[in-house]
Amino acid sequence: MSDSAARDRDVAETESAFAHPEVAPDRSAAYGDHPDQVVDFYAPRDGRTGAPLVVLLHGGAWRAPYDRAHVSPLADFLARRGFAVASVEYRRGGDDIPQQRDGARSARASGAGPVAGRWPETFDDVAAAMDAMPVLAARELPGADVRRIVVTGHSAGGHLALWAAARHVLPEGSPWRLPAPPPLRGVVALAPIADFTVAAELGVCGGAVAQLLGGDGSFEERAAQADPGVLLPTGIATAIVQGVEDIVVPQAVSEAYVDAAARSGEMVGLTLLGGVGHFPLIDPAADACAVVAEEITQLAW
Repeated sequence: MSDSAARDRDVAETESAFAHPEVAPDRSAAYGDHPDQVVDFYAPRDGRTGAPLVVLLHGGAWRAPYDRAHVSPLADFLARRGFAVASVEYRRGGDDIPQQRDGARSARASGAGPVAGRWPETFDDVAAAMDAMPVLAARELPGADVRRIVVTGHSAGGHLALWAAARHVLPEGSPWRLPAPPPLRGVVALAPIADFTVAAELGVCGGAVAQLLGGDGSFEERAAQADPGVLLPTGIATAIVQGVEDIVVPQAVSEAYVDAAARSGEMVGLTLLGGVGHFPLIDPAADACAVVAEEITQLAW
């Protein structure tokens, strides 16, 4: 496919994914004091009890303009498939992040928009939300089975999903390290920014990885705590769904993570979807979204 055709496909797929109206949650609950520290809950639409809980982490290059609203149609889609869903908000990067001011200036100069992520707040929030999830979900969705949790996320949210499942292999002394593996049935990462080295080399999302980690001076030190590609093996069932025509987070990023997992002695499932780009994975109108639901089902039930 020519570069022009690939861009046209991406534009059409993006417009389709973002054309769905926002779906209001059934309940919302805070897991902290900041306005972004909130989880939206969607009950299974068929009223079933004992439904597995899908924790959904949205993407958007860890940047503030993108919030959980754009994945609310996906949350509703999964709820209509019989899942209980918890859609997590977290702090993202803006134009005034003190610890990343140079990265923010660079991002604006390059036209990439707000700086990506907040260090350490983005990770503080995901860790706090995951730790609070069993209690919050049991209170807000009493029909959910919090013993069967699958974490999923798209793009930057796919990175966070992989990271949430790897906190027990974080370096000693990390504030987010868990003493034992989190009680998850598995992870389904959708076009994730899964390997920071390859993503940085490819300039994924306007250099978002370097911005998230704060630039060259702190890249290696922070990557040791944030890069799923080095936080292996996890011992947690993991599957990746990736569009072959994805020009936002290319296939090479997912393949690098799968290869790293194999070198660590762990097998990660990789489902490649031909003729599919970045956004159909979260678009309820796209066939790719049904594939995502099936991957989650295989881990959850």
